[in-house]
Amino acid sequence: MKKIVVSLSAVLLLNSLSAQKKAPENWYLLDPKADKVYGAGIEEAYKTLGDRKSETVIVAVIDSGVDVNHEDLKDVIWVNKDEIPNNGIDDDKNGYIDDINGWSFLGGAENDIDGAPLEIARIYQTLSKKYEGKTAADFTGKDKEDFAYWKTIEADYTKEMNKTRSGFEQMDMINSFIQNVKKDKGEFTKEALKDYEPKNDIEKQILPKFKLALLVTDASEIESQITGGLEHYEGFLKNNLMNGDSLRRAVVGDDPLNPNQKIYGCNRVQGPDAFHGTHVSGIIAANRTNSLGIIGEAANVQIMVLRAVPNGDERDKDIANAIYYAVDNGASIVNMSFGKGYSPHKDVVDRAMKYAQDHDVLLIHAAGNDSKNKEIHANYPNKYLENGLVLTNWIDVGASSYKKGKTLPASFSNYGTTKVDLFGPGVAIHSTVPDNKYKDANGTSMACPSVAGVAALIRSYFPELTAEQVKKVMEETVVKYNRKVQLPGGTIKETKKGPKHKKSKVRMTELCVTGGFVNANNAVKQLLKDEK
Repeated sequence: MKKIVVSLSAVLLLNSLSAQKKAPENWYLLDPKADKVYGAGIEEAYKTLGDRKSETVIVAVIDSGVDVNHEDLKDVIWVNKDEIPNNGIDDDKNGYIDDINGWSFLGGAENDIDGAPLEIARIYQTLSKKYEGKTAADFTGKDKEDFAYWKTIEADYTKEMNKTRSGFEQMDMINSFIQNVKKDKGEFTKEALKDYEPKNDIEKQILPKFKLALLVTDASEIESQITGGLEHYEGFLKNNLMNGDSLRRAVVGDDPLNPNQKIYGCNRVQGPDAFHGTHVSGIIAANRTNSLGIIGEAANVQIMVLRAVPNGDERDKDIANAIYYAVDNGASIVNMSFGKGYSPHKDVVDRAMKYAQDHDVLLIHAAGNDSKNKEIHANYPNKYLENGLVLTNWIDVGASSYKKGKTLPASFSNYGTTKVDLFGPGVAIHSTVPDNKYKDANGTSMACPSVAGVAALIRSYFPELTAEQVKKVMEETVVKYNRKVQLPGGTIKETKKGPKHKKSKVRMTELCVTGGFVNANNAVKQLLKDEK
């Protein structure tokens, strides 16, 4: 599931906006040493490279879809030159008809999937037919074991539903406050709040936070984020309860219960909601020379669009098929800004990822936005295959902010001493969104393409390197941070009055394998040194 943190947590939104000054635009391109900003060292890397020649690299973006006509992306979108557009024929014999810019595994002849259930909801719906309303005494043998699994699923599903409802209520409460201000004052602005009289105790609590937030952020931006968050939760509640398989069969036409099915979908790669995939693609490769919008990280890159991530949880077979497509059609890097807590067909995804490793394709994955320790909490896909193999072409990415200090790791980022490899820019990232627009977004979903952009830069200028070698040099040249930082999400301490949230400080080595932040310039310097 793709998550952009700013649109999901009202509390986090208000706290982060009021606590931070506005980040420099395009800060992810800057360098900690040269610019005193904890970006990925992109611009310094190009200075170090000088007039060195590069080769074109294809980066597959498995995501929600991409606006391939965006002014800042249209010149960097991959084009399948072996396919004749719109002739209804599979000219290149790869199994996909008219796949000009990639493929969508979420569309059928006429329509496209937008929302989809969480994986746990799909599992819940399937198992409830057999186990709902029963007790352990009703089963024996393996059925009794499966019933115990069902009770775990039921508990987790209920917890997820309650969390989603709570999030919706928070967003609805804040939205009501904004609407009341507009009703009384005619507008929602910093000036309007100066003498606004709160309507109730909740508004009394919200008002000072908004006054602080509006010192550093436009009111329209906050209102947009709250509206987006409200829409997200409304859709999320619906998607959690819907019969996803029935909708899937009607729209896509495949068999949702067949995890090994290969050829299905359509060539409409944008889909109904391409915000996330378009934002991701811009970070990697927005045109660096057209004087429009933003500057992407990698200069000689083509973006292959693979639509497989809906508003909800992605299906295992869609991800597997997207990886196979990427590998077979020339991608050398795959950006995977998604993840989920359950993977019923993990073996299918495992085989696809092993296929990518066997064909020297680097897989870069977002760690997730739940402030969780991945050593404890499951997150899929991951580098640990069911057959015991650990992938060597895999980089798992946490999110960081732009300014050194205890809040350098993003408060929402997942972490793990062995399961997250490094951190990259993921807070207040300004990038492309559909309809030739540009917006900020937060998330490991943004940190992941920042790391993918560094990998693409390296593979472009040092094409002789294998995926494993690229991973190795990126990890060996991270910018270390030796001071203690805040543990994302903090810790929960049990007290007589109940659980209490507590901020905790840790070393970066407790948050990821390398204990540092990706840096293209450091990697380039090391590679040039190795050539001598």
